[in-house]
Amino acid sequence: MSSELALLGGPKAIQTPIGNMFGWPIITPEAEEAALDVLRRGAMSGLDVTKDFEAEYAAWQGTEYALAFSTGTGALEAAMFGCGVRKGDEIICPSVTYWASALPCFNLGGTVVFAEIDPDSLCIDPADIEHRITDRTKAIVVVHYCGHPADMDPIMEIAERRGVKVIEDVSHAHGGMYKGRKLGTIGHVAGMSLMSGKALAIGEGGMLATNDREIYEHGIAWGHYGRFNDEIQSEALRPYRGLPMGGHKYRMHQVSSAVGRVQLREYITRNVEILKCMNYFWDLLEDVPGVKAHRPAKGTGSEMGGWYAAHGLYRAEELGGLSISRFCAAVNAEGVSCGPGCNRPLHLHPLFHTADIYGQGAPTVIANSDRDLRQERGSLPVSERIGRTVYGIPWFKHWRPEVIEEHAAAFRKVAENYQELLVDDPGDPEMLGDWHFFTHA
Repeated sequence: MSSELALLGGPKAIQTPIGNMFGWPIITPEAEEAALDVLRRGAMSGLDVTKDFEAEYAAWQGTEYALAFSTGTGALEAAMFGCGVRKGDEIICPSVTYWASALPCFNLGGTVVFAEIDPDSLCIDPADIEHRITDRTKAIVVVHYCGHPADMDPIMEIAERRGVKVIEDVSHAHGGMYKGRKLGTIGHVAGMSLMSGKALAIGEGGMLATNDREIYEHGIAWGHYGRFNDEIQSEALRPYRGLPMGGHKYRMHQVSSAVGRVQLREYITRNVEILKCMNYFWDLLEDVPGVKAHRPAKGTGSEMGGWYAAHGLYRAEELGGLSISRFCAAVNAEGVSCGPGCNRPLHLHPLFHTADIYGQGAPTVIANSDRDLRQERGSLPVSERIGRTVYGIPWFKHWRPEVIEEHAAAFRKVAENYQELLVDDPGDPEMLGDWHFFTHA
């Protein structure tokens, strides 16, 4: 008797042509015309369109200030500078994230202490934060990972009580909600990538958003020399007006700003459709063993933002211990793109152990510190095994139920026939995912 599984000779679950279901970003004639207008006017290096984009972004985000950057990495670095990260200071950041959530602190003379993640939300675990705070800690970087809102209430309670700032990295979660509040408005400042793979995709760029004018002005001072002028109110910054304090030129290219204005207007509608698709996909799989939705509980006022880099949670114990690699291979054979793992935990990379980036005669991670902050294997067990418990799922962009249903059926089919896969299961390699699992920030 032949197997139903495509990996073992059966028919594929995916039979319907997917068309542009996964095409991204969506660029309309209006966005093209906006970009061409900047090019035709020779306004690529100006500020008029960018300032309009910032005002519209701040209104949509719900913050008093928004400041556009050339990348999300630059926005996060400026957020750290605005929060007072300097030589010898520390930030706390989840180890499972894209490197831009942490590495910019090195440019400020600071260093990073990595914290554990929650195995279900994949975001920083509030219970693992407070014991890592010292008198050197300036900020907690909270990453709303793969669109899932982090548990902000306990994080903010810790931060306020201990006198440290909270930086929200919203690169994965534009427009997401936590208990009815928009992500990026709960901490002291937010930084986010807007590159072409993100849910809010403008081409290349980033945004800093905050209600704190001091942080906002420090962001200007760090890399926006053309705006570091007489409008600056901060007494600490005023003597240095005119030149960028960080020596950086971080302004957003106005073609990105122009495209961004159009993408922002269209994002609300697109995000609603994406959420409808993704929630439908997971609703179809609610009773399937081995697979679990990576999304907030219903009825909490929390919801995913854009569902960028969508993932699912894997429970091997419900499928006889089947390795996630074998599971994903079987799903792929059904015609669905599905890979195991996510970002590898940063604390295990040699960069955070031995690299002397600035020639200080010691590894950069400890060069400006009075203690050894390096975290060896075994120090963050949840983060270190996360590659074996998460897998990529389709990121549906259009409401086409028949296509979504077939993709869900592929996961169901593999899970329900898992015993056939146990026979030749080679197991998992030591490391899954990659250091730069998401290709840009």
